Amino acid sequence: MSAPKITNAREFGRVAVLFGGASAEREISLKSGRAVLAALRERGVDARAVDPREDGFAAVVNGGFDRAFIVLHGRGGEDGTIQGALEYHGIPYTGSGVLGSALAMDKLRTKWIWQTLGLLTPRYTVVDDGTDLDALASDLGLPIAMKPAREGSSLGMTKITTREQLARAYSDARALDSVVIAERWIAGAEYTASILDDAALPLIRLETPRTFYDFDAKYLASTTLYHCPSGLEPERERALADVCLRAFKAVAASGWGRVDFMLDGSGRPWLLEVNTVPGMTDHSLVPMAAKVAGLDFAALCWRILETSFVTRGAG
Repeated sequence: MSAPKITNAREFGRVAVLFGGASAEREISLKSGRAVLAALRERGVDARAVDPREDGFAAVVNGGFDRAFIVLHGRGGEDGTIQGALEYHGIPYTGSGVLGSALAMDKLRTKWIWQTLGLLTPRYTVVDDGTDLDALASDLGLPIAMKPAREGSSLGMTKITTREQLARAYSDARALDSVVIAERWIAGAEYTASILDDAALPLIRLETPRTFYDFDAKYLASTTLYHCPSGLEPERERALADVCLRAFKAVAASGWGRVDFMLDGSGRPWLLEVNTVPGMTDHSLVPMAAKVAGLDFAALCWRILETSFVTRGAG
């Protein structure tokens, strides 16, 4: 369902911009939230900062807020937790609902759904303390991506190129989540599709001299290259955008977000993950794609805030 178009900032009422939080992505959330807060205020929105870790959720409940703009990355903000609390208190919010947030945060269950629908995602294995890591390497073939199932920003993820790296990679991922997955590494170009109000923004092709598009490449490095327009033929880009929209909706995601995928040497798209509260920093991908589509940062934040008017129920 498309969000209504709001023309007067007063229609939003008093807005809580939720950022910071207690997840491993707190520092990025602080940067994203400050940028969103400034942009909304620039457009005349009565926006107020709320950091659930510092202010407590009571600050939202007792603050007289009409709606919330969620810029909480990672656990507690992107996994359905804050969404459920807001729904319980009858406070509308941006982006995906409880179900979509919880599913998209869980890379394992996301894969289950995609596989059921015939959407390509890299072959994987769930790894635990009893897994024979040598057999795992033989089965999937090197290189392998090892990652926690419920973290964002590539935290805890390792690209494994030798068997000697397996144990340490598992330990690093297991330190962040009780569920760890290993998946076949797809060689090829990496892309992302930003989703805004049931439509895909221009695709971005990513290039980094690092081993992969990790946390540093996402947020710190000046060597990462972002190609938007992506360089794909328009018809091909539209087809890939349609795949990403289908993947986004398959996990009940809505409003806005991002779908990451790889194109292998044969041109097949391999879906990696869905982000329901992507970064909104100066290095972030959704603002880049929006700019190419003709939306400056303040206009993008306005459009995202409009998604708080969509009735989504549990999903």
